[in-house]
Amino acid sequence: MALQLLVEIGTEEIPARFIPPVLEEMKTSFQKRLDQERIRVAELSTMGTPRRLALMGRDLAAQQDEITAEIIGPPQTVAFDAEGRPTQAAQGFARAQGVTVADLVMVSTERGPYLAIKKSTPGQPTRQRLPEILPEWILGLSFPKSMRWGSETITFARPIHWIVALLGDEVIRFSLGGVSSGAVTYGHRFMAPQAITLVAADSQAYLKALEQAYVLVDPVARQEKLVKELEQAAAQVNGQVVHNPELVQENTFLVEFPSTSCGKFEAKFLELPDEVLITAMREHQRYFSLREASGKLLPHFIAINNTLARDPQVVQQGHERVLRARLSDAMFFFQEDSKIPLDNWVEELKGVVFHSLLGTSYEKMERFRALGRYLAERLSPDKVEAVSRAATLCKADLVSGMVGEFPSLQGVMGREYARRAGEAIEVVEAIFDHYLPRHAGDRLPDNQVGALVGLADRLDTICGCFGVGLIPTGAADPYGLRRQALAIINILADKKFYLDLAAAIGFSLNLLQDKLTAASEQTGAEVLDFFRARLHHLLTGEGFSFEVVDAVLSTAFTDVVEALEKVRALQEVRRSPDFPALAVAFKRVINISRDTPPGPIDPKLFEYPAEHDLLAATEQMEATVSQALPARDYPAVCRALAALKEPVDRFFDDVLVMTEDLSRRHNRLALLVRISQTFLKMADFSRITI
Repeated sequence: MALQLLVEIGTEEIPARFIPPVLEEMKTSFQKRLDQERIRVAELSTMGTPRRLALMGRDLAAQQDEITAEIIGPPQTVAFDAEGRPTQAAQGFARAQGVTVADLVMVSTERGPYLAIKKSTPGQPTRQRLPEILPEWILGLSFPKSMRWGSETITFARPIHWIVALLGDEVIRFSLGGVSSGAVTYGHRFMAPQAITLVAADSQAYLKALEQAYVLVDPVARQEKLVKELEQAAAQVNGQVVHNPELVQENTFLVEFPSTSCGKFEAKFLELPDEVLITAMREHQRYFSLREASGKLLPHFIAINNTLARDPQVVQQGHERVLRARLSDAMFFFQEDSKIPLDNWVEELKGVVFHSLLGTSYEKMERFRALGRYLAERLSPDKVEAVSRAATLCKADLVSGMVGEFPSLQGVMGREYARRAGEAIEVVEAIFDHYLPRHAGDRLPDNQVGALVGLADRLDTICGCFGVGLIPTGAADPYGLRRQALAIINILADKKFYLDLAAAIGFSLNLLQDKLTAASEQTGAEVLDFFRARLHHLLTGEGFSFEVVDAVLSTAFTDVVEALEKVRALQEVRRSPDFPALAVAFKRVINISRDTPPGPIDPKLFEYPAEHDLLAATEQMEATVSQALPARDYPAVCRALAALKEPVDRFFDDVLVMTEDLSRRHNRLALLVRISQTFLKMADFSRITI
């Protein structure tokens, strides 16, 4: 008989950001524990609010699955004599298992027939296992931060106040942190704090009972109500809510029963940049901003409340009073910042430590400004001076009052102050764009100046950290170097910047000479390998064949965009009928010439026509490749390489490479090495299986 399960952990208010990940963990970890316990369940679901985390199980098996074990005994030849009578070995095995020889069976194994016994152990009732499973599962849940309370030694996100544990209509009894499980939950802390006794583990009845007590346990239903009320409140002032899914989710997990309050602020604050107003409302108060249909910000906001207000006007005035203070602070900082030239702030960076091992933010700026000029000279020569100016100013706002109050506005305020100071538009936009992308899925820089400054800034950070031993490990990447390397790769690919990455790394490390604690050459190799690994991870994650990516990146990797194009071309060629010929030809060449150094080829030492034919085909192939590679026509490169299939096969059929005549042997190996070197300009085809 299948049973329904309901578990609710009632707590003090859990931070909103803790809840979504733990709800997912609750489901996966409980499913894993049920699998270990051999308890089947049709479906698990989780829901939660700041004050409760709930797990519901549909059609939970009433009993563990039975265990059937097969115990192998002696082989048939040992267990029975020539007349088929059980030997002492068979009788001893049966006695050890507590059965008679007649209960034993013969089973087939890889080593032949063996005597065995199959034992079945019945499962325990689920209700007997849950008192052990549930407390262990609850304490195993992880949070960014946990706490202890009172004299208890257990830890949880917040103190536990009650636990509901129902299997059907039966309470699963256990105690945790001084709290005994039961069938009693509680409604909204302020609007319906009374106890609610649940009759059974009926999820619909549970949700309905709490909804009547002003608790929407289901976050989907809670968010739908929140969004609907946002839209209604915005319509009252002819506005539209500024799109912010993260703020919607955060408010969803800040309340148990959302209601809205639409307030207003003084029009003078609209003189502040839009980003300042939106950030002040969002980060400090979790308020939603409103725009007109034209896109202009309105002097209104919407707050999300956790209660239905007795007097909405009083609540609205309270929100307005708090926001007025925040916006007044923002206005003060903005006005004071506007009095100071950006170049003055650049000087102040000399007093800001970037890292104790890598110097001040001013020193870092000087390094990546020089690196930015180096990149611009090679990738966009007409942008050198713009890159230099943008690099000089892009960190200046870090010492501004506004960024000190709202750190998330770094780049945004620098862009605004530069615009007001009359800087060139490409410099203005680059000050913000050089931070892009800020996180996974974020947009890439729109202009080349911002892209080049962003590349230089990130490459200086990566080279600096590697140069002083701050290298990411499998468990930690405190400086976000993997994310920064991925950003560099994506920017290079997006802008089609064909950059000699090894040379750029070398230039960056040269600027860091007085900071490095490791040899420059060794550090450069480690940084290049780091980029190779990130690109490998990115491409395989995008669905490219592991072998194709490995074949391209195992050669002389130094240009990200070229590597991307080679992988795309080789992936396409691998699907064509020509590819097996290409791979076979290379493998035959590389297998016999591996570890052989290059050498001169003397046609006078050729004995067979196949040698002359292969040299002629090689020269023709080299001519085609020498034109196709600079043009980055990688499909043409692959076709030229594949054309060697027949002359290579004929060469191996007619010619003994490892002849006793050493001069001819070295001559033939030199020819094969020459071919392999050309192949390796595209990829190491030996890494690809056919």
